[in-house]
Amino acid sequence: MEQAVFSLQNYSFDKVTLDFANIGSDTFRLDIRPRGVFVKEEKKYILTFEFLANDNTTDKNVMSVVCNATFLFKDEISFDEIPTYFYANSIAIIFPYVRAFVSTVSLQSNRPAIVLPTMNLSSLQEELKNNTCCQ
Repeated sequence: MEQAVFSLQNYSFDKVTLDFANIGSDTFRLDIRPRGVFVKEEKKYILTFEFLANDNTTDKNVMSVVCNATFLFKDEISFDEIPTYFYANSIAIIFPYVRAFVSTVSLQSNRPAIVLPTMNLSSLQEELKNNTCCQ
């Protein structure tokens, strides 16, 4: 079986919130929520990568970022033919952009920056696959 070839077409940060008011600490609980939409006719997959940082003391949302990334498949492919590795790889491809954006935006607030560590996000592969719909 030939491997599906895909590439990142573009990405954008479509929603960003930042609220450092009334937080209890400078430590945060981080959460990542991936989901996707596969558009067969256009050979495209839209990954929505949502990042959240909540204050450890108050559980208040301090920062949220929604990044939408569009990946194009080289050849026609059905939803069932999307290879398992695509889900992990698409997250790994977009994560450095999200990581840099989060650090830059939070640093510009003149507060301690929210610096995301280098992470192995392969555990999100199944979550993304389960949260993917088809158009």
